[in-house]
Amino acid sequence: MVKLYNNGVYLLNGTEIVEDVREVESKTGKAVSKEEAARETMAYNILADHNTSGNMERLQIKFDKLTSHDITFVGIIQTARASGLEKFPVPYVLTNCHNSLCAVGGTINEDDHMFGLTCAKKYGGVYVPPHQAVIHQYAREMLAGGGKMILGSDSHTRYGALGTMAMGEGGPELVKQLLNKTYDIKMPGVVGIYLDGEPMKGVGPQDVALAIIGATFSNGYVNNKVMEFVGPGVAKLSADFRIGIDVMTTETTCLSSIWKTDEKIKEFYEIHGRVEDYKELNPGSVAYYDGMVYVNLSEIKPMIAMPFHPSNVYTIDEVNANLKDVLHDVEQKALVSLDGAVDYSLQNKIVNGKLYVDQGIIAGCAGGGFENICAAADIIKGHYIGADEFTFSVYPASTPVYMELVKNGAVADLMEAGTIVKTAFCGPCFGAGDTPANNAFSIRHSTRNFPNREGSKLQSGQIASVALMDARSIAATAANKGFLTPATAMDVEYKGQKYHFDKNIYANRVFDSHGVADPSVEIKFGPNIKDWPAMSALPENLVLKVVSEIHDPVTTTDELIPSGETSSYRSNPLGLAEFALSRKDPAYVGRAKEVQAAQKAIEAGKCPLDALEELKPVMAKIQESYPEAGRGNIGVGSTIFAVKPGDGSAREQAASCQKVLGGWANIANEYATKRYRSNLINWGMLPFITKEDHEHLSFKNGDYIFVPDVRKAVEEKQEVIRAYVVGEDLKEVEFTLGDLTDVEREIILKGCLINYYRG
Repeated sequence: MVKLYNNGVYLLNGTEIVEDVREVESKTGKAVSKEEAARETMAYNILADHNTSGNMERLQIKFDKLTSHDITFVGIIQTARASGLEKFPVPYVLTNCHNSLCAVGGTINEDDHMFGLTCAKKYGGVYVPPHQAVIHQYAREMLAGGGKMILGSDSHTRYGALGTMAMGEGGPELVKQLLNKTYDIKMPGVVGIYLDGEPMKGVGPQDVALAIIGATFSNGYVNNKVMEFVGPGVAKLSADFRIGIDVMTTETTCLSSIWKTDEKIKEFYEIHGRVEDYKELNPGSVAYYDGMVYVNLSEIKPMIAMPFHPSNVYTIDEVNANLKDVLHDVEQKALVSLDGAVDYSLQNKIVNGKLYVDQGIIAGCAGGGFENICAAADIIKGHYIGADEFTFSVYPASTPVYMELVKNGAVADLMEAGTIVKTAFCGPCFGAGDTPANNAFSIRHSTRNFPNREGSKLQSGQIASVALMDARSIAATAANKGFLTPATAMDVEYKGQKYHFDKNIYANRVFDSHGVADPSVEIKFGPNIKDWPAMSALPENLVLKVVSEIHDPVTTTDELIPSGETSSYRSNPLGLAEFALSRKDPAYVGRAKEVQAAQKAIEAGKCPLDALEELKPVMAKIQESYPEAGRGNIGVGSTIFAVKPGDGSAREQAASCQKVLGGWANIANEYATKRYRSNLINWGMLPFITKEDHEHLSFKNGDYIFVPDVRKAVEEKQEVIRAYVVGEDLKEVEFTLGDLTDVEREIILKGCLINYYRG
């Protein structure tokens, strides 16, 4: 089904995989170098077209377009304004698809929308009102272009199927683009994804995506690399099918994606009135890839990613055949994810030997596409979901898609079966809509199934479970009144209805400045919208207190700063920070604030020892060996330890909330994604790496760590940073910072990106 090659490979004429360079030379009749062949990938050429550094090993990328939604755009624009923003230099689209329900905090959601609209007018952007489209569907319909690059402040910014290299990053990276700066990275590796065969009837894009995620996530095969889709199987897939696979590549922890394009993609652009944006893309005749994932589409079966990660994959047939064993395995894994905070069991979901689920959802950038919903309607037509616990909701990804589903009868077929069809909204994906009941089991064609991401609150004793599936098998389960059923078990005639795009929907409702800024517009600030607090530069010496210690194999950004209703406070940095780690370590905020009191005293010209009593013996011990450490050359802050933090969302708040609570660093064995590490750096936090086994650390929660001459170490690019755990004596511990550009070092030294640009 899915095979990973152990080494790099060559691809000949886009179709033939060859591992040995001598065989390549024999077949082509010419000498071949790996370096030359690596320049024949689609990814390399798009990156080269957007690189401004003149050095393809150290890229400085300028993107063609930017996009953000209403969890992130306020913070981004506020940061850019504080750094000197005058107008948006490239098209910047602000969508309102995340906090569209004004159920929390009174007017704050709509206040943020009005902030976005007035900023689009003032700085020359595009404003997409609530319920019109989810961020990525609008980008596919209106922004993508062959050979272009788009940067979004959402991790699922992926438009590779349309020939666009897109990346999801934290807000500060968009700020840099708004200030005419660059996105600085090393040349990423490129891994080929070779599609062969053709999907069987009833198999959808989520099934293919989950199979790939299951094969590549845990081993890091494509981590921070570009996934390049090639092979004869690509031509067997519709544009919608490719898009459905592509959006889920984020869950592999890859950096970006790109696909070969053909007449089906050209037709997509024609349908949307933008055929001039189509560009045919193919790898060169001899292209070298740093790895290769071979996928036989013909062998893919309906899949399910069980709680609590998209990589926890099985075929639905496997789950049904080994139900008790699979559920027991999920429960055992949950012991790690949930830290024993609640009793967690799925055994009561077995009813008459079958798995009964409580809820089905098809939604958002992954599930809400036209073909997915048409297929779901074909499957459920003539069936009824019943009058028991099971509920079924469908969210078309945009109003144009919704309109076409109304016109072709799909909505009627869904509603007649008992389905609720809702507007374009990302709520189910991040816990702001359709939160299941306590102990309920939900199956969803959406992007993620992390713990509590569906909206339950662990600290309140709540837990619900989400499994990811394709829309087709969700509809089959709905037709079977909530009993888990693969779509391949249903005898269905798929109509394969054609899509017609109504351009007037956006023309009548979306504000588009066409790049013309109006400086006379006054920005509307709701009372919840606050400026970023002042942040200090990195001191000469640093005293850190470990205030949280997380030993899960991976820590998600949802655990660092929960999504859902808490994100309504996104425009108030200090207000949002109150929720940091609230579901993972509820005591974190209080501990961090205690330590922050010492730093605030320093900034006010007072003695930190008076503000934090426990610091007195710590400083006394430090000054036995470092008598010069003290007034005028020291900072005090907090740090957390996590084995592998930062999987999941691109939301910068995972880092900024720690920063505004006095965080100076993270300590990790490794960082799950580039984007989380970049968020730390852009907020002036030290991304420390330790080689120590996480079960045998030199320090623990509550310990103080002294980092002498830390500013000098960053300035001088020291490979190893020596620090000391403060106890009865000073116990040496070594950290590294990994690869940092000169700009990143300067940002850390200044204290944050805002300070860097102000300076």
